[in-house]
Amino acid sequence: MKRKQFVKAALLTALASGAVHVPARDVYVIANPGLTATETDVKEIFTGEKQISSGVKIRPADNSALQLEFLSKVIHMESAKYNAMWTKKSFRDGVAVPPIKGSDAEVEAYVKSTPGAIGYVSSPVDGVKLLGKF
Repeated sequence: MKRKQFVKAALLTALASGAVHVPARDVYVIANPGLTATETDVKEIFTGEKQISSGVKIRPADNSALQLEFLSKVIHMESAKYNAMWTKKSFRDGVAVPPIKGSDAEVEAYVKSTPGAIGYVSSPVDGVKLLGKF
């Protein structure tokens, strides 16, 4: 394994295990303006329990830059358990795993351009529906 890959893998392992402290940031859950959802729906959406709202397919997206904070503050689940849950759901129920976006900008673009999209970012965004601040 190349040094860069090793360092990245070691850092990800340390982050997942909680050995590295990540500064707490606010998490803003945003949705496409056409999506009918509330703050209380967010956990059900990101755990695959709620997939349709007012006849619209809900399309959640994860944000790799903010995922640890989101899982801790909103879903109340560790990263490994969240990933295992989605693996099971995708095989057992055929539910699509949320795509992982690499930044707030990618999540914002996805939510604005995709009907039924929902995601989370670290600061407020114009042109989308704010479902909650955590």
